[in-house]
Amino acid sequence: MLIRPVEERDLDQLHELAQLTKYGLTTLPKDRATFEKRVRQSLRAFADLDDADPQGQLYLFVMEDTSLRKVVGTCGIVSKVGGFKPFYAFRLEPEIQESKLLGSKHEHRVLHLVKNHDGPTEIGSLFLHPDFRGGGNGRVLSLSRFLFLAEYPQLFEQEVIAEMRGVVDEAGQSPFWEALGVHFFGIDFPNADMLSLINKDFIEELIPRHPVYLDLLSPEAQASVAQVHSNTVPARRLLESEGFAYDNLVDIFEAGPVLHCAQRMIRTVQQSRVLPIMSIESTLKEDHFLAIVSAKDPFFRISGGKIIEKQQGLVIESQLAEELQVTIGQSVRFAPLKAAS
Repeated sequence: MLIRPVEERDLDQLHELAQLTKYGLTTLPKDRATFEKRVRQSLRAFADLDDADPQGQLYLFVMEDTSLRKVVGTCGIVSKVGGFKPFYAFRLEPEIQESKLLGSKHEHRVLHLVKNHDGPTEIGSLFLHPDFRGGGNGRVLSLSRFLFLAEYPQLFEQEVIAEMRGVVDEAGQSPFWEALGVHFFGIDFPNADMLSLINKDFIEELIPRHPVYLDLLSPEAQASVAQVHSNTVPARRLLESEGFAYDNLVDIFEAGPVLHCAQRMIRTVQQSRVLPIMSIESTLKEDHFLAIVSAKDPFFRISGGKIIEKQQGLVIESQLAEELQVTIGQSVRFAPLKAAS
């Protein structure tokens, strides 16, 4: 499997891949015109990697089964959210009210609207074809974004967030949206979710302007706040193992948690190093450690496989070298595929 920047030739396969997604994956639009626009945005971003000023560039990657010449997954990074049109979220804060007359004390959870015009970097758009899940493909695809961050840190903000997919059923029903959003926006969750990708003006015009007490929402809505979709549980665990944490920020539509981590504190970023390839072997022993490895000339690309780290450089398996199209003497960036237990 090879992970590389998206190209125009990938559009048909990406569009097919997007049709497999369910509700709540906002950054993988099923609409072809919207997807074409995002691919063009990404092409412009990758054409200017020397730009050191994050301005909302979109970097889209695809995972390709090179033996089949098939795009089987995708992931992405937005260099900065917010800007002229803000990044919206709800911050969940406790509020204590007490009456001496009644001798009672109540703690409420209150949602406060956050509008950030100077936001962080955001990772997202992670999706892997169901037939290609397992064998570490999902982990390599997810971590590939962090090797790109490590290679080009100047392109991104110091804080990185991930908006996790919240609780949404197979029919596109979100208990949080049904209890709150639908009363203000007057449309269903899938439509609101898609519109937010195209134009956020309706959010500014219609979102509740005052704090919202969770006690006033349905029990189902309250229970869904800061919870992820069942299919997203592994992705959340992986990000948490990389250093990401929940800090009381949730999505305004389905209340999925927003995880965050300082760029320099992400495990893969911290542990990544650059060394030249000193040898390429046909096979390496089972106990040699698995790594995620990237090369950047003539274009950035990533794959996973076995390596041996030595003082003079790396020994890598021939299959990994073929995927990355690298030769002896060429420098690569690498990091352990998993954190040390």
